Amino acid sequence: MAKRERVVRMSVEQPLWRALTGYRVLTMVYAVLLYYAFNRGGYERPWIAIGYLAVLCCWTLATLPKVANAASCTKGFLVADLAVALVGILLTPLADAQAQSIDGPTLPSIWTAGSVLAYAIKGGWRWAGVASSLVAVANIVERGHPSRDTFHNVLLVWVASIAIGYVVEVARASERTLARALEIEAATRERERLARDIHDSVLQVLAMVQRRGTALGGEAAELGRMAGEQEVALRTLVAGGLTRPSLVSEDESEGAFVRVVEVDDEPDDDTPVDLRVLLAPRAGARVTLSEPGAPVLLPPPAARELATAVGAALDNVRVHAGEDAHAWILIEDWPDEVIVTVRDDGPGIPEGRLAEAWGEGRMGVALSIRGRLRDLGGSAELISVPGQGTEVELKVPRGKAGEK
Repeated sequence: MAKRERVVRMSVEQPLWRALTGYRVLTMVYAVLLYYAFNRGGYERPWIAIGYLAVLCCWTLATLPKVANAASCTKGFLVADLAVALVGILLTPLADAQAQSIDGPTLPSIWTAGSVLAYAIKGGWRWAGVASSLVAVANIVERGHPSRDTFHNVLLVWVASIAIGYVVEVARASERTLARALEIEAATRERERLARDIHDSVLQVLAMVQRRGTALGGEAAELGRMAGEQEVALRTLVAGGLTRPSLVSEDESEGAFVRVVEVDDEPDDDTPVDLRVLLAPRAGARVTLSEPGAPVLLPPPAARELATAVGAALDNVRVHAGEDAHAWILIEDWPDEVIVTVRDDGPGIPEGRLAEAWGEGRMGVALSIRGRLRDLGGSAELISVPGQGTEVELKVPRGKAGEK
C-alpha cells in the first residue's frame, strides 16, 4: 500500500558516539607512545606489555564500528571491552613490579575511561556507576593499596562517567518530549487543513440537504434528518482530530528521530488504538460525543471490546428509550483507567426489570456490556431512575486492558 514517509532526525547522543570513537583511537595511540617513550627500558617483562598493547590496538581498531551508534554498541561488546581494560590494569604489575611503588600509569592508561564512557552513553548513569566501580576495584588491586593519586583518578572517572550518563538520560527524555510536541503539531496542522477542506465542501452540502429536506417534508425530510446526523458526526470527527497517530518516536542507531508515516491500513494487533476513532461513528444528531483533546490509546482488543460495549448501550437506548431519545457519550482518560459513560434522557429502567430480562433469556446488558468489561478486567455500572433516564459507566484499567 502506498505510503509517504518523512524522517526528522534530532539527536544530541550521536555526536557523543562520534567523540567516543575519536577518543578511543587517540588514547590507544597515547598508551603506545607512553610505553615506548617513557617505560620501554623500565619494564621487567616488556613482552607482557608489548603483547597487551598489540591486542589493545587490534581490539580498538576492529571495534570502531561498535562504538559508532547505540544500536551497534551491544551489551556483549560492552562487557568484552571493559574486560580488555580491566585485564590491562591487572597485568601492569606483572609487566613491571615497580609500578606498584612509583604510581606509574597502567598499561591501558586513560584508554580505560573510553570503556566506562561507552557504558554511560549506552545505558545511562547507572551503567556508568557499575563500570567505573569495577575499574576502581581493579586499580586498587593493581596498586596493592589505595593511594592519593589512585583515589583521585578513580574519583575523576567515576564522577565524569556518571555525569555524562545522567546527561544522556536527560537528553533522551527531552528528545522524546520534543518528538511528542512535533507529533501534536503535525496532527493539528493536518486537522486544520482537513477542517477547511471539509467545511468548504461536504459540510455545506450536508447542511443544505438537511434544510431542503426539512422544508420539503415527506421522504425528503427523512433524507434531511440522515444528512443532519452525518453532518454532526463529521463535525465531531474533524473537531476532535480523530486520526491514528501519524508520527512515531524512535531511538535507533542514528539517535532519536521522529518518523512521519501516513497509512490507510488497519492498525496491527500490537499498535495502540485511539478509542475516539472507534466511537466517532456513534455520534449523530441524537448522540453527542465528548472526548479529551488528546488520543485515548488502548490495546486493540481492549479498545474494540469497549467500543462494542458502548454500541450495545446505545442499542439499548434506541430499543428501550425510543428513536427520539438523546444520548451522550463521555470519554475520560485517567492515568490508571479509561472511563466511558453513556447517558440518555429516556424513561429509565423500572426497578427489577434487569432481573426479569435475565429470567426471560434476554441478556444484552449482562453479556454484551458487563461480560465484555469483566473479560477486560474492568466493570460496568448501570444507574437508572424511572423518569430520569439511564446511565452506564464502563471502566477499563490500563494495567489489565492488554491482557485479553
